[in-house]
Order: sequence, then structure tokens, then C-alpha cells
Amino acid sequence: MTAHLPSAVRLLMVKADGCVAVHADGGAYKPLNWMNAPNTLVEEEARWVVTNPKGETLEIQLEEVVVDVAHDLGDDPGLSKDGVEAHLQALLAAQPDFLEMGLRLVRREYPTDIGPVDLLCWGVDGSAVAVEIKRRGEIDGVEQLARYLERLQRDPLLRPVRGVFAAQLIKPQAKVLAAERGIDCVEVDYDALRGLDSDELTLF
Repeated sequence: MTAHLPSAVRLLMVKADGCVAVHADGGAYKPLNWMNAPNTLVEEEARWVVTNPKGETLEIQLEEVVVDVAHDLGDDPGLSKDGVEAHLQALLAAQPDFLEMGLRLVRREYPTDIGPVDLLCWGVDGSAVAVEIKRRGEIDGVEQLARYLERLQRDPLLRPVRGVFAAQLIKPQAKVLAAERGIDCVEVDYDALRGLDSDELTLF
């Protein structure tokens, strides 16, 4: 499959993790085209060629460079959780069986050099399991967990490390990307975690 963007003024972003994204002025945060890390970026005269391990390529023709800026964003402090997401993390830490039978918690907010993964657990097979928890599961959350897994795999005391992406609702696109990255997806019932029956009503 091929895709083509016509010539226009674009914002090209190359992140420290190797991700390359092509943005327009609209479309919110979603790029028009992109290549996720890991990949290789080769700069040629008036052209960039980005290639991933599967052999897929993204070619960018540079007709004019309006602004060229490099900026170090420093250490990422991680994402702050909203009330529901933080509560989900606490409930799943106390009841990891909701994610996978026999799962045992090692630590909440297990640190990596790019931020903490929500839960680190041991599976019944003895493998380490990294869990990222979102209220709504989208592609960005899968990418975030994939980055954590890449860092955790470097620890000889942990590897191999499996990934579990947990949310109340996971979008189909996120499930496809997770499967491609070898990450398991689990949709969790918030009421069941809190010990409430699905037909139980709260009156105000």
C-alpha cells in the first residue's frame, strides 16, 4: 500500500526516540503521516528517507526549509493521572487477577528512565509483566507502554518482559497496534473492580 501527500507547508517532527511525524496546521494532535520508532532516518539532498525494520519507508521531499529548530525537552516527568485513572490503578494493584489469573504485584509506578510504568507484576510463568492503565485506551497509550517495555527489556533481572494494556474501553485501532507490538489488551469493568453489581443503582 502507498500513500501520498501533495506538496505543502508541513511541520516535520523528529523525536529523540526516533519517531518521525508529518503534521498540518489542522487535525489536532494526529499527524498526516508518520513512522514510529525504531527506524532509520537518512538525510539526503532535499530528501529524507525513513525506514523501519519491516522495510517500510517514508520519503519526504524538502522543497524549502522555513525554520529548522532542535530543542532538548529534558526528562519526561510522566503523565499525571485523573481521578478515575488513578483509582483504576489502585484497584488493579490490589486485585491484579482482574488482569490475568495468578498475576502478583511487584510495585506500583515502577521507574524507568523515561517515566514510571503503572504496575510491574510477576506472571504465573515467572515472567515480568508491565501494565499500563488508562481510562480510555487509545494508540498513544499503546505507544507509551511499548516505550516502557523497550527500557525494561534492558534489565537482565526482568527480561523477558510482557506488556498488558488495560482500560475501561480500548479503541479497535489501539487493539490492532497492541497485537502488532505483542501487547495484551484487557478491558476492565470499573464497577466490578469496586465490588458493585452491574445492576446496582446509586441514588442521589
